Amino acid sequence: MTHVAFACPLIAEMRHPTLSMNIPWLHSRLIAGLLAVTGSLAAAEKDAASGVLHDVMVPMRDGTRLATDIAFPIENGQPVEGRFPVILSRTPYGKSVRAAKDYTTQGYVVVSQDTRGRGKSEGVWTWMKDDVADGYDCIEWIAQQPWSNGKIGMIGCSYVGATQHLAAMARPPHLTTIMPSSPSINHGIGSVLWGGAFRLRIVNWMLGNAAKGSTQAREPTMREFLSQQSDQREYYLRNLPLRRGLTPLRAVPEYEEMLISMLEHRRNDGFWDFSNIIDRVDQHQDLPVCMIGGWYDLFSASTTQTYRALKHQLTAPVHLIMGPWAHCGFGQSHGQVDFGPDAALSSTRFQRAWMDRWLKDDASTWGDVEPFQSPVRLFVMGTGDGHKTEDGKLFHGGFWRNETDYPLQRAVATSYYLLPGGSLSLAPTESHASTTSFEFDPKNPVPTVGGCTVGTISGAWNQWGGPHIWNAPEPMPLSMRNDIVVFTTPPLEQDIEVVGPVTVKLWASSSSVDTDFTAKLIDAYPPSADFPGGFDLIMGDGIIRARQRESATEEHLLEPGEICEFTLQLDPCCNRFKKGHRIRVDISSSNFPRFDVNPNSGEPANDFRRSITAVNTLHHDREHPSRIILPVVPIASPP
Repeated sequence: MTHVAFACPLIAEMRHPTLSMNIPWLHSRLIAGLLAVTGSLAAAEKDAASGVLHDVMVPMRDGTRLATDIAFPIENGQPVEGRFPVILSRTPYGKSVRAAKDYTTQGYVVVSQDTRGRGKSEGVWTWMKDDVADGYDCIEWIAQQPWSNGKIGMIGCSYVGATQHLAAMARPPHLTTIMPSSPSINHGIGSVLWGGAFRLRIVNWMLGNAAKGSTQAREPTMREFLSQQSDQREYYLRNLPLRRGLTPLRAVPEYEEMLISMLEHRRNDGFWDFSNIIDRVDQHQDLPVCMIGGWYDLFSASTTQTYRALKHQLTAPVHLIMGPWAHCGFGQSHGQVDFGPDAALSSTRFQRAWMDRWLKDDASTWGDVEPFQSPVRLFVMGTGDGHKTEDGKLFHGGFWRNETDYPLQRAVATSYYLLPGGSLSLAPTESHASTTSFEFDPKNPVPTVGGCTVGTISGAWNQWGGPHIWNAPEPMPLSMRNDIVVFTTPPLEQDIEVVGPVTVKLWASSSSVDTDFTAKLIDAYPPSADFPGGFDLIMGDGIIRARQRESATEEHLLEPGEICEFTLQLDPCCNRFKKGHRIRVDISSSNFPRFDVNPNSGEPANDFRRSITAVNTLHHDREHPSRIILPVVPIASPP
């Protein structure tokens, strides 16, 4: 790619008759730049004293200007002169350098930029499609500024994590390292499409962010209207499919178009190339990468899979940190569960140690920061005693462990077979005929309760309904539903530790030409004084759409009654199932609103008008060994 050079109109030599000639070099340029933005000397003096430039309009190669805030190193309340390493974040959520002091006091410039068409930036927003070229242009613009030493690192979570990988796909010469947390990438292979089903969080994202940062939302009346639509997201989810021009979201046409285009494209084809890093890992820049994720994050599978792809592709160091966290969180409690004080992580501490190492060549704190003492650091959940904490949470506990790689080479793929009568066993059945059938009504889908989702009901939750679940308000266990088939081990005679990817191999048939099958892994606590009903703790789940059982790129409808093998990839697990607990697998055909509901009609995705109740049959006999495959590792005592 051609190197792009830009002038900096706001940091160029400028003069103002009231500027004192003895103002330090950088201070004078800050004031000059702020005058160009605000036109107010008083405002310029105030922000220059804190070392901040707001709304610098940085030009991209096509002339579109992106709004950018810049915070400079400060010492004794004054900006410091010189050239410095730069920490960059590119965000659709509203740029900010409010927390920049964690870095500016340590000799970094901090840059935060609104992505194209978001916040105060110019242009039309498209979901990540411009962030490869824009990321390159922003980085190379920074590298040419008089305050930059040419070393640039990127940080941020979710979409902000994705912009790091997308910039790296363009290989800008001055991008030095990236530290993506829970990056929203690989949409065609798990982050949006999952086994052919559609992760409906995108609907919530489009509705919420159309109201908070779109160019249309800059107008107050439109912002109020879009906020009202965001409040109606449950109605949107209940009334799929969405059709172009027929939803209120048409008021922000680029958002409606992108959402409906995604809902239509259920194959992992060229449509998804803009975000699929794993499929194009050979294009990724070779630089130090630290992947950060959570076992309950909606991108847990993508994060761990991206680590594996980068580890095999890059020559630079690649690290992985996986905690017991939900999306973009580093605390000790998530959902209804407490993982203990060791689960909480100071993101600033280890992020700064990483940046010191690669942007300053300073490894003085490297060995003192636990996450970097080995390439992989994993939090093993489940060593707690299960008591109820003061704030009413289950104490599941856990501990950190350093590893040389992921998945663990010592993990043994161990099959637990689905047996007649609802047993889950290490030994397959000898029966030659064993089935379980259930009705799947698309109008009454199984509700999502926690797991690898995003929002208030994400993370570690007991598999019960209640007033906190909008589509399951009754305080009753999901296992009572007739469309959930439960398979459970006897109480475990010893602890079993599971670390790594989890797969379900399911033999099944259906009365319909298309349907879904879902699987959920549960750590089933026995009844106790604190939790007399026990606690059915979700560890992860997955789904497969029948028409895409053979390929992620081609569709093959079912022959009704035909027995087929289905492979379901579940969220990765890192948990110790304790003695006395049970390992449980729930099989069904829906998980809403984590995934869209299959109408069972065989009509095209996002273009159906009928729904059909399907009779789905699980086969679990000698010839059809349906099973869950767990990566079991030898028990190692917590440190």
